[in-house]
Amino acid sequence: MGLSIGIVGLPNVGKSTTFNALTKTQNAQAANYPFCTIEPNKAVVEVPDSRLDELAKIVKPERILHSQIEFVDIAGLVRGASKGEGLGNQFLANIKEADAILHIVRCFEDSDITHVEGRIDPIGDIEIIELELIIADIATLEKKIARLERESKAQKGANKALEIAQSLLAHLQTNQPASSFLGRESEEFMALNKELRFLSGKEVIYGANVDEKNLESDNEYVKKVREYGKSKNAEVIKLCAKIEEEMVGLDSIERKEFLESLGCAESGLEQIIRTGFAKLGLISYFTAGVKEVRAWTIKKGDKAPQAASVIHKDFEKGFIRAETISYEDFVRYGGEAKAKEAGAMRIEGKEYIVQDGDIMHFRFNV
Repeated sequence: MGLSIGIVGLPNVGKSTTFNALTKTQNAQAANYPFCTIEPNKAVVEVPDSRLDELAKIVKPERILHSQIEFVDIAGLVRGASKGEGLGNQFLANIKEADAILHIVRCFEDSDITHVEGRIDPIGDIEIIELELIIADIATLEKKIARLERESKAQKGANKALEIAQSLLAHLQTNQPASSFLGRESEEFMALNKELRFLSGKEVIYGANVDEKNLESDNEYVKKVREYGKSKNAEVIKLCAKIEEEMVGLDSIERKEFLESLGCAESGLEQIIRTGFAKLGLISYFTAGVKEVRAWTIKKGDKAPQAASVIHKDFEKGFIRAETISYEDFVRYGGEAKAKEAGAMRIEGKEYIVQDGDIMHFRFNV
């Protein structure tokens, strides 16, 4: 299970620069004019996790495999994008495939970098994009309602789905996102969302892009974004896209020293992944052997057979048991053999809920 984050924002807010920095590539051309990203750029990067390095010191595997995260850099949206303005709503479809949205917001002043709206107003920028997502959802939902109305005449149970769809449409038409819809816990809404993947229903992380001098302390723009995020129950990450880009090419030690010199504990990439995992309810468990030490991404609350299916679907079907050691015990005792001798290895069955950091070995029937 991978994590996909779509990077959105108005033109010239630092989206492509952030993408280049976060993915350590130069796939997205960064230029001082709107729509320099013509096609959605995609890059898959490793999820940083220091626990893998600690496990590798003990196991000494042939390779280390991290969990992965996909970043999708989507062309700058503008007011009216849902109706074809700018490069049109073709890019809204790219957001549908993302698990979460990283909304980059300009929180710096620079007369050399133009703003498509002719002013610096992070909340105004956020509202423009979020309204476009709502309008796009309305258009998608109206088409679905037309189909449901036809089906309701011949298909039992379609009326309930139609009622939820109509209720959601009324909600969206008040310029409120699908994420605040009161009926979002219903089976009917979940089925609709699975099919239509509402843009305004996705988890959002706001990335307040600042200049270097405002990285350590919040300026007024960042404070406004934090207040807005709090009102929406959304996380806000402050980053400096230029600084992130400067760290491209630095090794882990140099990067750590550079961040410390700026008064930062972690990079923008680390903040985004940590926040994204938490927002989407994701955790990692590990497998550790001489061939490889590997992280596997699952949903918090998944039981052992579900966790096993991430490795191979047959593991879930033929699941017998999971030999499990906590990360802390594995490191404390110096590996599987000594942890087992100390009684730290547990035999878990089908109902075991996997915990973040578990080291697991599955037994199954083929």
